[in-house]
Amino acid sequence: MPNPPLIPTIRKATIDDADALAQLINFAGEGMPLYLWERMAETGETAWDVGRRRAQREEGGFAWRNSFIAEVESKAAAGLIGYPLTDEPEEIDYDTMPPMFVPLQELENLAPGTWYVNVLAAYPEFRGQGLGSALLEMAEHQASKAGCKGLSIIVSDANAGARRLYERSGYVERAQRELVKDDWDNEGRNWVLLVK
Repeated sequence: MPNPPLIPTIRKATIDDADALAQLINFAGEGMPLYLWERMAETGETAWDVGRRRAQREEGGFAWRNSFIAEVESKAAAGLIGYPLTDEPEEIDYDTMPPMFVPLQELENLAPGTWYVNVLAAYPEFRGQGLGSALLEMAEHQASKAGCKGLSIIVSDANAGARRLYERSGYVERAQRELVKDDWDNEGRNWVLLVK
């Protein structure tokens, strides 16, 4: 039997949310962020240090300024990172872009002008209680406020639970690209672009 929906307080993230954001980014990325952060760590730095440092940036895809936190009883329970994509697709330099990112960028480029949900995740103990739906509703408000022509999100084809949530929220599949895994352990075969 599903848990009853929680009623969260949704707020803009602050730089002090960097630890929670790093964890939520890793949940949403199914471990790919931690895999990459391990390779980016400098001497004396852990992968989580890299994740927190990246979340503390003022700009960039995972910056705290693009983030929202859903709190339950004053505790971070879930989060969303999103922002408008430009109307012009980003040029891909296949010689310099890390191969793992190429299929993701190719899919983003198929949804220009949309409000891109880069990260949507909840801590395990808060899943299945309506927080994802609440954050997706908030994303629609943000998209409308920004004048975007829709919303977009990318998910692994192995993440059936997330895909069901997005489809229940009105997202439909537009395209797929094969995952490039290197040594990253993931059951998925393809990234799936969903739009609304």
